[in-house]
Amino acid sequence: MDGTILDPDGAREHLAAWQGRIDKMAQDTQAMSQRLQDLRVTARDPNGLAEVSVDSTGTLVGLQLTDRISRVSPDVVARAIMATLGEARNTLADRSKEVIEDTVGVESVAARAIAQSVDRHFRRAPVEDTARPQARRSRDDDGDDIEDSVYDPSSDFRR
Repeated sequence: MDGTILDPDGAREHLAAWQGRIDKMAQDTQAMSQRLQDLRVTARDPNGLAEVSVDSTGTLVGLQLTDRISRVSPDVVARAIMATLGEARNTLADRSKEVIEDTVGVESVAARAIAQSVDRHFRRAPVEDTARPQARRSRDDDGDDIEDSVYDPSSDFRR
């Protein structure tokens, strides 16, 4: 003890302020949770072959293929889908971090830990150029160039 006399009114005010901070933190955390659960991201591949949608868990919930897929080989379509899925999950990670910053901030250790966990869970690191095969170019039936995106299967489904 430091010898100071406890002031009951001061102690009540201190407890009320502490309770207010706890209540605000609980409300902010609830808002963050709801907004994270509501997230849904859609991404399109640059060649116009596929559009994918992921929900808040990064699960594929929508896949739209265009008629352009009939003009390219199935492996090109597969790579386009997987690369676009990775892009959607990266965008999900970005948006999730924005929600965390907007609702609970990044000052607390808990908020930083949540943001890091989201990033690890969804983010797909780009494949180093030295390890990637060179992207090929194909032509569709109309003679238009289509870049065959390179798909690295080790970068997906790391759960």
